[in-house]
Amino acid sequence: MPTLTEMACEVLSTADGRAKTALSRKYAAEWAASRNGGTPIEVGIGNPPLRPARPEKPELMAPRDVPRRRTGSEAGRIALLHAVAHIELNAVDLHWDIIARFGHIKMPIGFYDDWVKSADEESKHFNLICDCLEEMGSHYGALPAHAGMWRSAEDTAEDIMGRLAVVPMVLEARGLDVTPGMIEIFRKAEATNAVEALEVIYSEEVHHVAYGSKWFHFLCGRHDFDPKDEFHRLVRHYFHGVLKPPFNEEKRAEAGIPPDFYWPLSEDTPDRTALGNKASAEIRAK
Repeated sequence: MPTLTEMACEVLSTADGRAKTALSRKYAAEWAASRNGGTPIEVGIGNPPLRPARPEKPELMAPRDVPRRRTGSEAGRIALLHAVAHIELNAVDLHWDIIARFGHIKMPIGFYDDWVKSADEESKHFNLICDCLEEMGSHYGALPAHAGMWRSAEDTAEDIMGRLAVVPMVLEARGLDVTPGMIEIFRKAEATNAVEALEVIYSEEVHHVAYGSKWFHFLCGRHDFDPKDEFHRLVRHYFHGVLKPPFNEEKRAEAGIPPDFYWPLSEDTPDRTALGNKASAEIRAK
């Protein structure tokens, strides 16, 4: 039986999206069965690739070069769903990567429960959106996609708290802000399956953001850091840009992120990347 981190590395090394998510769901089920049976799979120490395997298509472009399409047209709605599928596939890898990359840091077993469950749900989300694309006569890979989505993972590859701050608490929290608007676009277009898929994503993404907040606060407690101050420091150091309102304050609060965490980051501040790395170095050393 492979360790959990070995399972994670195998998912990360699988290129095809449907194959990746099938393997992800298989290993998530095996982890859940082992936990329910009282004989949890060993976590182990992983050696993940710096970047996950990807299919030949979609072509990856710099963000500024990805064509923009108006969502009032069928082509524009296909492009929007294609972008969502790309985000969900990256999310599958991000959740397995946090397991594989930080297995050397002693964490409660609930940490692994949460991220395996998140990876399983992201796999479901990817397949739901791919089904919608195929229903509309398209498929994942038919359009170019954003090449910069793995940058935050690379930047935080040696900093578990930086990873928690930037990925679930910033990038996934952004999904809580924008998904209601996407649901409304497809509701107006009477695209029932797309609406239902996005509503599933919206409901479950709250939990993923909450897991990030929970384990970020856990590590702040372990190291006697002030969570708000440490969140601000890490986001200013690792996140490229400012947080953009409007914010879904209700869902962010439900996920455990109060307004004083993100509103101060919505305006640029001097020397964003010149803040000290002492606290992060301490965490990497422990």
